Amino acid sequence: MTEARETTTAAAKAAARQKVERLAFWSIVVAGVVLALKVVAWYITGSVALYSDAAESIVNVIASAATLWAIQISYKPADQDHPFGHHKAEYFSAVLEGVLIVVAALLILNEVWRSWQHPAPLEQPWKGLAVNGVATVVNAIWAWTLIRAGQNAKSPALIADGQHIMTDVVTSVGVFGGLVGAVLTGWQILDPALAVIVALNILWQGWHVIGSSMSGLMDRAVDSQEHMQIRDIISANSKGALEVHDLKTRIAGRATFIEFHLVVDADMTVGASHVICDRIEDALKAEIPSVRVTIHVEPDDEAKLPKGTTAVPFA
Repeated sequence: MTEARETTTAAAKAAARQKVERLAFWSIVVAGVVLALKVVAWYITGSVALYSDAAESIVNVIASAATLWAIQISYKPADQDHPFGHHKAEYFSAVLEGVLIVVAALLILNEVWRSWQHPAPLEQPWKGLAVNGVATVVNAIWAWTLIRAGQNAKSPALIADGQHIMTDVVTSVGVFGGLVGAVLTGWQILDPALAVIVALNILWQGWHVIGSSMSGLMDRAVDSQEHMQIRDIISANSKGALEVHDLKTRIAGRATFIEFHLVVDADMTVGASHVICDRIEDALKAEIPSVRVTIHVEPDDEAKLPKGTTAVPFA
């Protein structure tokens, strides 16, 4: 029974890995297509705002390639040098993406400065906006796909990539609306002004991506809702134990690490306490994907609550 369950789990993990890697690969392709469309839009119009939109798409291509690399590394099994696995590799990809976003913002600001020094009217604005609009629709669909898949697979790299692309979508919508206004009013200053707004927005998003990834590298605990779920699972499957205390959690990419102390009667055999531990571990694995559980069994004189307390409470 146990072997069948382990085989099923391994097959599910392999399928999940293939799906995540496939999405990461196609993300590079989609980013390349979107970049080409935005470069065409910029070339047609000469708009510095559309240039800024295209510059961010260059970051998307590089970041998507880094995401694929990080995901492939993160799925490598634990080895002698990395006994807890390679899950955190995805955070490095997300940090790199944040840095690249900041670089893109600086390039945009440089182009804005050049545009202000040598202003020029927009050429064929409607045709360029139409091409850019197609790229924006493609980006929006793909960003939504990546974010949903990343959340389901607990992949920081996919989520970061999707969030960055969604930021690109918001930027593109703002640029589109602003350039329509510039064409209709004849206010050419709106073009570089929009590019500045795009650059500042990109800087903010880059800081957010870096901060979120650094939090993961610092072994952030699960959120309060998942923490309560873990407590409930442990308590419901700890029959025969006396107490649970010192529950700690940390997230590393897709993996969730859980450790706690389980207090049992001092006269309980090792075999009996092991049965309890297996029951708790199996219950946690059934509810939480890619979980790693460490249980420290202690005799009743290590309990933190008064004797006679029931229902396997938490100290």
